[in-house]
Amino acid sequence: MAKQKACKKCKTVYKGAKCPKCGSEESSDSFKGKIFVLKPEDSEIAKKLKINEKGEYAIKL
Repeated sequence: MAKQKACKKCKTVYKGAKCPKCGSEESSDSFKGKIFVLKPEDSEIAKKLKINEKGEYAIKL
């Protein structure tokens, strides 16, 4: 099973070689906490973390 990584630029959590959202190859294997954003326009947490798209994100890298 592939290990999850978090993108250092946009904090997206993913599996694979590069970030599917921004295309960056800079990632971290160690991150703390995840957030699942379903409606970024209605989410206060998404606004604080400056997240504009739905998806799975790391809270702290």
